[in-house]
Amino acid sequence: MPLVVVTRYRVPPGDEPTFRGRAREALDALRAQPGCRRGHVGRSIDDPQRWLLQTEWDTTGAYRRALSSYDVKLRAVPVMYHAIDEPTAYESLVEADENGLSEHASDRDPSAGTASPGRHGDR
Repeated sequence: MPLVVVTRYRVPPGDEPTFRGRAREALDALRAQPGCRRGHVGRSIDDPQRWLLQTEWDTTGAYRRALSSYDVKLRAVPVMYHAIDEPTAYESLVEADENGLSEHASDRDPSAGTASPGRHGDR
């Protein structure tokens, strides 16, 4: 199932050129990883202090493996300084392209939000 990762950032005035360069480096490291379909760095047209780094992945596993890559850790960590602490990874349930809409079943385990070490779902 495709995965969309959206990380939002708050970048103070004056830090934009440095942030843009670091975000570019992070995107370049991510796009070189197996399973990365595409990505982009963007800035809000309504609030120039709000930026995002968005990537699309073939699978959740491809994304998680990419995060453990040395190159990604080295080149993406500097951009994380400005990251907003919130969920970033979203499974794609409906996609649209030139052929229309396509649906995907969720890969999320129903007990994913309740399981913890020593506890198995609703048991």
